[in-house]
Amino acid sequence: MSHTQEYRNPIVEQRADPWVYKHRDGYYYFTASVPEYDRIEIRRSKTLQGLGEAQPVVAWRKYDIGPLSANIWAPEIHFIDGKWYIYFAAARTTETNEGLFDHRMYVLENASSNPLEGEWEEKGQVRTRWESFALDATTFEHQGERYYVWAQKDPSIEGNSNLYISRMSNPWTLTGEQVMISTPEYDWETIGFKVNEGPAVLKRNGRIFISYSASATDHHYCMGLLTADESANLLDPDSWVKSPSPVFATDEAVGQFGPGHNSFTVSEDGQDVLVYHARNYKEIDGDPLYDPNRHTRAQILGWKEDGMPNFGVPVPDSARVKP
Repeated sequence: MSHTQEYRNPIVEQRADPWVYKHRDGYYYFTASVPEYDRIEIRRSKTLQGLGEAQPVVAWRKYDIGPLSANIWAPEIHFIDGKWYIYFAAARTTETNEGLFDHRMYVLENASSNPLEGEWEEKGQVRTRWESFALDATTFEHQGERYYVWAQKDPSIEGNSNLYISRMSNPWTLTGEQVMISTPEYDWETIGFKVNEGPAVLKRNGRIFISYSASATDHHYCMGLLTADESANLLDPDSWVKSPSPVFATDEAVGQFGPGHNSFTVSEDGQDVLVYHARNYKEIDGDPLYDPNRHTRAQILGWKEDGMPNFGVPVPDSARVKP
């Protein structure tokens, strides 16, 4: 390859659960969890690297009390049918019950052409079959249908969260079956907590890939991969094949710990890019959820001859990034 897009990591400091969307206007739109967990910010830049210097705009702030008053986590910004939407999770309290937070999933809508302007309207909670811990929703379109993928606690299944998929009747309402497509089952998915969360969708090479994150949010945090054929019934759990090993994980040799909760975008020259967070140290004082130094990073996503993605290893900080 004669020319390869290069990035210097971290792209944005102290931003976990990063979501980047490249819009048809040529801008990269960025949102992520802020360390205070109290607001949703968005920013934009003509370049991916430039997101670090871009001025953030507060789209929404948490309430003082009620179901939208604590732990605002993992926002994603999407452009659907001419409007902007932000999907996020919020809780009533920072307290846990039997190790679980009480998050539910919510949606904001903005009809402005530029989502850094205009008003964000609350469209309410995305209702699922259970009133239980739910978070990390993403959405994608396939063959004329819109789908929603998220993490949730099934009260009858041990653990923190599994991954589910459903069709949508509009950008804030599920319809029809809600199907579990992954549950923590391998050793690397169950360290500290039994977690499957943070799904991100990539359609390439006749397949649909869903990356996700597993285990506790310390250096054990890592990424797995689900794969389905593009012609398969996406609501059939048997359509999804889980890779038996993590596809992206801690690499002490390059000083990158707990990489995960990724999104996918494309580089300025059209290559696939993996955007994720990681820390550059292993030892954490206290609860890793309240350690602010999960920084947003980006690197080119490679591809194998068989059409599967090649995540490689996390690149070192402040390194030139090449596939």
